[in-house]
Amino acid sequence: MSKPINEADETCPFNQKPVRKVCHKCPMYVQLRGHDPNTGNEIDTWGCAFSFMPMLTIENSLMQRQTGAAVESFRNEMVKSNKMMTAIAMAGRDKNLIEG
Repeated sequence: MSKPINEADETCPFNQKPVRKVCHKCPMYVQLRGHDPNTGNEIDTWGCAFSFMPMLTIENSLMQRQTGAAVESFRNEMVKSNKMMTAIAMAGRDKNLIEG
């Protein structure tokens, strides 16, 4: 698949040439698909990977927060389960002491 030619009236900061002449040849010219973390709008666009970095950093932060919340929820369930198992084990031990 060939890359589309960038039609913007901008100058590439790396090559110091118009983007329409260099972007489609550059390995940093990539397609980005997904959802914008700021607006929630769907994205399907071509552009310089460096220009996408702020948005990708925000998305990464959102994913890390979600992962942290999931780990915390799992931890809370494990603590609850461990307390219950400890109480059952203690009750069984006390029963054996009374009967023995």
